Amino acid sequence: RVWFRVGCLSFGGPAGQIALLHREVVDERNWVSDARFLHALNFCMLLPGPEATQLATYLGWLLHGVKGGLAAGLLFVLPGAAFMLALSLVYATLGEVPLVAALFFGLKCAVLVLVIEALLRVAKRALKGAVPWILAVAAFAALFLLKLPFPLVVLGAAAIGFCLPAAFASNGHGKAGDERPALLDALLAREPDRIARLTGAARRAGLLTLVFWVWPTALLMAEGGLFGDIAWFFSKMAVVTVGGAYAVLAYVAQEAVGHYQWLTPGQMLAGLGLAETTPGPLILVLEFVGTMGGYAWGGVVGGVLGALLTLWVTFAPCFAWIFLGAPYVERLHDQARLKGALAGVTAAVVGVIANLALWFGLRVLFGEVREIPLGPLLLDLPVPASLDPAAAGLAMLATLCLFGLRLGLVRTLGVTALAGLAVRLALG
Repeated sequence: RVWFRVGCLSFGGPAGQIALLHREVVDERNWVSDARFLHALNFCMLLPGPEATQLATYLGWLLHGVKGGLAAGLLFVLPGAAFMLALSLVYATLGEVPLVAALFFGLKCAVLVLVIEALLRVAKRALKGAVPWILAVAAFAALFLLKLPFPLVVLGAAAIGFCLPAAFASNGHGKAGDERPALLDALLAREPDRIARLTGAARRAGLLTLVFWVWPTALLMAEGGLFGDIAWFFSKMAVVTVGGAYAVLAYVAQEAVGHYQWLTPGQMLAGLGLAETTPGPLILVLEFVGTMGGYAWGGVVGGVLGALLTLWVTFAPCFAWIFLGAPYVERLHDQARLKGALAGVTAAVVGVIANLALWFGLRVLFGEVREIPLGPLLLDLPVPASLDPAAAGLAMLATLCLFGLRLGLVRTLGVTALAGLAVRLALG
């Protein structure tokens, strides 16, 4: 139930989804400690694929083994995938749907506030000492000002942490004032061999997932045609998407529009808009591409088949990486240099979330954002005249609901969604 709730409410790209996961499993339910959460997040940031989905899978595996990992990962993805499939087919059949766009308009504004809240909360707990703060600021500058590749920033932070583990030794993430340990910590204290017992099943599940990913892909490629192209293309994306969807969107657009001609540039932009305003990982934009390619081949049935195939070859590897890698990462949890490397990634993650929050905020609040070169820097600056008063007002409403009235996440999202719908309908 909890993972399904998270899947239904996970708007706002990776920053919003990670913030929601942290609120649910750390702050509200105390299932895992900050230290475990960030340890898992650091590992997921180094993997190809959608990090929030992998984080949910990792946490589910820690709590309930392979079944828990599968349940958490699937329930995190399936609500958004179902939304995206339905909206993609509606779009392919009817074109734009203003009512749906109006409903999700308010949600985006609320997610912006949620991301900022998560940034402040994680920074307070994760940045202990001068070096982590410097690394967080450097990561933000590298991404926002220099536009360096995300994998380079994360790997650089990991290398610094590996070389300087003592600088991060005090960078604990636990809740020092808590009297009650997190559920997972209590389980590990009661069952010291828990990770070892979970490892065998995780390894078997990971290998089985790899087989059922590679085998159908190879068969479809040998057969050729549209579905062979979809299987091969999106399998490649599953392996190279380190840094999330934004890292590969340009390449996806170029190949899907220019080479395969599955959709037009305008349709690609519409798909990105749907992915940004529906729950689930932003990488679900690939599902839209697969749906449109299949729809052009065989109508609604072709669209559904294209979507299902895209989802399988995109997300099956995510489960494999977690089930194969997480047990070994957990075994090395107390190794000093590895802890230093992952703590370095933790510090960089604060800068990453800040960059995502600013990127997302500029595009929610302003209709036009320009890239301005300034020497070696490339600044994203909004055009002041393009400020959307409705978006700004809804963001302030979400701030009031979340911080002032303390309505909680679900009520805040509901209030802003209905307010956004009312505003868009009133303005026509």
